[in-house]
Amino acid sequence: MPPTSPPPSTVLPPLICGTATFNDQYNPDPYALPTTAIVHQALSLGVRAFDTSPYYGPAEDLLGTALDTPFVRQNFPRSDYFLLTKIGRISGDEFDYSASWVRHSVQRSLERLHTSYLDVVYCHDVEFVSPQEVLSAVKELRRIRDEAGVIKYIGISGYPVATLCELAEMIKEETGEPLDVIMSYANFTLQNTMLASVALPRLKAAGVKVIPNASVLGMGLLRRKGVPIGAKGDFHPSPKELRTAIQAASDWSDKQDINDKRLEKVAIRWALENWMREGADVGSRGDPASGIPWTRENIEKYGGNKLGVSVMGVSSIEELRETMRVWRSILDGLADGEKTAIDSGRGTDERAWSLNRQKEVQTLATGIRNVLGTWVDYAWPSPPRGFVNQRSAPGVPAPLPTPAASPDPVPKQFSNTGSPDMRRLPPL
Repeated sequence: MPPTSPPPSTVLPPLICGTATFNDQYNPDPYALPTTAIVHQALSLGVRAFDTSPYYGPAEDLLGTALDTPFVRQNFPRSDYFLLTKIGRISGDEFDYSASWVRHSVQRSLERLHTSYLDVVYCHDVEFVSPQEVLSAVKELRRIRDEAGVIKYIGISGYPVATLCELAEMIKEETGEPLDVIMSYANFTLQNTMLASVALPRLKAAGVKVIPNASVLGMGLLRRKGVPIGAKGDFHPSPKELRTAIQAASDWSDKQDINDKRLEKVAIRWALENWMREGADVGSRGDPASGIPWTRENIEKYGGNKLGVSVMGVSSIEELRETMRVWRSILDGLADGEKTAIDSGRGTDERAWSLNRQKEVQTLATGIRNVLGTWVDYAWPSPPRGFVNQRSAPGVPAPLPTPAASPDPVPKQFSNTGSPDMRRLPPL
């Protein structure tokens, strides 16, 4: 199998907007969120990639609705932004990695997102199924990629870094082709850095090209007010003892004589800034969203160094703007950041501020990790002990019979030219 071309490390943006927040796990009513405004503002601010999943409740539909608007169609051609989604996870306790469900899920994502192709498709939360199920799903996704051309890059996502490493190694050995992308979440944070210390060497050796770091707040754990409570209640898998330690670390940070010392502010900047460097070998040269006006950017312009890729979810315009302010400040503090700061109009004063803030955050981070003590690099069990997949019959359920008086449904025909006509997937 020839390598995927071009490599995702040359095109994926290093900042990806995550849409897990467009879900009732994180928010009481995701339909009340200004999701269209968030997506439009993100694009206007230079964000060029969006991560989603069918498991995230209405997230795919909400993202697709935001993209299927005159504002986006007239200002942002489909080739200018990247869409990343997933297959396999249906609900909290239901998974289906069968070939028929993979095809169904990809087809449904194409329709929901109003696109003729998907840039990245992950197998979602791979630790909940067997290695053979993951291998089978990856093979089916590659078949769809090769025969239908509606997928560009294929990867896996999950929580336990050891599982991600074992699967990456197994898939390369079994198929001769490494995974393009592996997304890890909550494993490069102030509390847990095992993505770098444990997983990174093995995943690089397994040929993985890009490793996005998601959930830099540990699924909302690293917040002054505690984990988020959405419509589904307290879903977070962390034990109460870890939560108590996090609260103690937050209280310690609040007492320090440093500005912007709130736990989540420190945690976000520390993770984005440090993964930008530590994840560079498995990062990307795509558009860095540095804020240079009227420019389609590429890191090649700034020396060609790759940046570690991060996924950031927001629930409001204010959170988005703050994320972009922090992101651009981090870019200003890079070795070649002075030119970026000048070209973007922020100036050399912003670079000096960034370098000073970098020192402040590192001081706070060291203290926070000292307070956490033995909870540093703790990972909660995933799947939880005793987990049983409730998907009793894998595959797409047979449709209900159509009443005789109803006309036969006409299948939507797919093309490769864009929304709303999209391509049908090939049969087995």
